Amino acid sequence: MELRQLNTFRMVASTLNFSRAAEVLNYVPSNVTMQIKALEEELGVRLFDRLGKQLVLTTAGKRFLTHVQSVLDKLDEARSIVHENEHLSGTLTISANEVLCAYRLPNVFKQFRLQHPGVRLIFRSVPNQELKQTLFDGTADIVFMLDEPILSTGLTVEPLVEETFRFFVSPDHRLAKQPILQQEDFHGEVFLVNEKGCTYRTMFDRSFEKKGIDSITYLEFQNAEAIKQCAIAEIGIAFLPEITVEAEVERGELVPLPWQIPNLHVYTQMAWHKDKWLSPIILSFIEVAREVMATGVETKNI
Repeated sequence: MELRQLNTFRMVASTLNFSRAAEVLNYVPSNVTMQIKALEEELGVRLFDRLGKQLVLTTAGKRFLTHVQSVLDKLDEARSIVHENEHLSGTLTISANEVLCAYRLPNVFKQFRLQHPGVRLIFRSVPNQELKQTLFDGTADIVFMLDEPILSTGLTVEPLVEETFRFFVSPDHRLAKQPILQQEDFHGEVFLVNEKGCTYRTMFDRSFEKKGIDSITYLEFQNAEAIKQCAIAEIGIAFLPEITVEAEVERGELVPLPWQIPNLHVYTQMAWHKDKWLSPIILSFIEVAREVMATGVETKNI
């Protein structure tokens, strides 16, 4: 068993794509395939399954990844001590849901790349409800979640920004120009919302159940862009974080309604496994994320 095979295995486990892993490692795809095959033959188990076009870790692969991650972390720690005064290099895997990927993380990635161009950043978009598991599986170093304040014995979780959620409609919607809304105004309306499973959808449902609002219809979507476009087309009322609609509101394509859900406290949160060794690369990324999120704008390259 060779060190390069372990590194290749970790990269394939992070990207779940042989071609992408080969690109990051500067190998040809056949080389990556050969290394994984040799590793599986030596271990006597399959580490990956192909389900159609999707590559997934097997149960054995998940168990093996935990130990591989530990071994490679120790090696990285040793290297950092030897090269502590040199420029950072290596690979960092980040996961988040599509909202944070599109609206919160680009400036973080940009600033980190400016400061540490030698570090390879790998990003995987993961549904909000699956993000914690990627830390336990070792397929991500850091994740960003949009959720209520999280308490976890296995993770270190740091709230960064409280997100404001509002209702948005086309300026031609019948409720758009009403200065005050009553709950009965929503009867018969169509709400454009995320699929069940995400925290803020659950809190949205809970709030409307408590207020006794019925006779409403839901249209469920997987991403914020679809919700926005349907609201602009006057199909219904969008329920979204303010950060996702800033451009549309500025252009006058959407307007916020004077109605808020009480006790809706959702934060952009950064998390990592509490037992993970925080390499200089990870520590630097955490610091950049804190700075960028705190200011809401790009920090200067120091």
